[in-house]
Amino acid sequence: MPEDTRPAAQATKLSVRHPLHDYGSFHDSLRSPIHRWFAYPAGYSHKLVSAKIAENHLNGESLVADPFLGTGTTSLTARLLGIPSFGVEAHPFVYWVSMVKLFVLHDLETIDECLRHLLQDAYILANEIDIEGLWPDLVYKCFTGDNLRKLAALRRLLLAENQNTPCIDFLKLALTATLRIATTAGAGWPYIAPSKYQAKVVDHDAMQAFEKTCVMMMNDVRVVQYLYPTLASYRVERGDARHFDEYLIPESVDLIVTSPPYMNNYDYADRTRLETYFWGIYQNWGDITREVRDHLIMAATTQVRITQMNGTRNCPNIEAVDPEVHAELETIIESLAEMRKVKPGKKTYDSVTAGYFEDMLKVIQGAFRVLKPKAQFVLVLGDSAPYGVHIATDEIIGRLGLSVGFRDYDLEVIRTRGEKWANNSQRHRVPLRESIVTLTK
Repeated sequence: MPEDTRPAAQATKLSVRHPLHDYGSFHDSLRSPIHRWFAYPAGYSHKLVSAKIAENHLNGESLVADPFLGTGTTSLTARLLGIPSFGVEAHPFVYWVSMVKLFVLHDLETIDECLRHLLQDAYILANEIDIEGLWPDLVYKCFTGDNLRKLAALRRLLLAENQNTPCIDFLKLALTATLRIATTAGAGWPYIAPSKYQAKVVDHDAMQAFEKTCVMMMNDVRVVQYLYPTLASYRVERGDARHFDEYLIPESVDLIVTSPPYMNNYDYADRTRLETYFWGIYQNWGDITREVRDHLIMAATTQVRITQMNGTRNCPNIEAVDPEVHAELETIIESLAEMRKVKPGKKTYDSVTAGYFEDMLKVIQGAFRVLKPKAQFVLVLGDSAPYGVHIATDEIIGRLGLSVGFRDYDLEVIRTRGEKWANNSQRHRVPLRESIVTLTK
């Protein structure tokens, strides 16, 4: 192996997770009080946040931040542990979910009374409600007629309140979580598949599923209010991770823990299509594009607008800070561009790659500005191999961090990825991994 000639401060430590470092996976959050209220898989374990808070010896005077807040894993964990937090989330619906979860101080007597009246009225209304023309076709394909009437009744009653009180938001989130329980479609994330090939054998009654979800959520509140009597403050902005630093004072943050979108062509805007269609927030693909997709960092080919990629395609900002990384990315991008000419679907992975790293550079630069000296920027990342061309996302992000001023980065592999696709002849054979990248200022 050639000798590492980089300066000692830039030597990267690559390690496999030690048993003592139980950072878990997003499944931990799906089993934990309040974290589990919305089963959004584009996340990570609350155990990671707890571990990093402990490792950095944070307290009630510290500040934890997350530029990709999602449904609130970092801020909720910090809040329960008594650490003030700040987060930014670009997806309007996901932002709302995080705000409902973060409130915590729910009045359970009020919720219980409201729930009882809601169920009584909904059972009556479900027998007479007209569901024709309420939703886009996708919603009708996902439920039986009986469940659609029950869901429509609950929806109408909650929307009729015309208010965003903690109680109503709590019940609306419970109904949102009920959708993928009551559907007869294949509801495995990231997408919903309303076809006969994906149909569920069991049909769950929507009203019963909703009531059961509410009871689970109320029990979670009881547990959390008992275990964590002192909650820290939090602040959440609906905004752009690329301008994360504009919301904060320079060198005011003690720790950033986040998980940006993976460059795996998942359309993060489309992941909540069932939920946003159900509530009437969006009606079609165009609505989602204008209101969500165009405001997220580049991660999927559905976000590419060729006419808007002229400047980004050559990665000018990366070239300015790190010509070596730029040269490597240029080779990858050109290879993907050539493969696109001959591959089925002609996916614009070349443009996605350029856009992704240009966007992530802005996030890294913003994080550097707001972090205190010696503070850490912790990212959960996955690499990718579009058209079989491997892109070591974790290493590239680490190196870009050094280029903007971070003094060191550590790369810890926590799991391998892609095994479930091993028998798919259409998929590449490149081994993939999920890593924790820790940039130290």
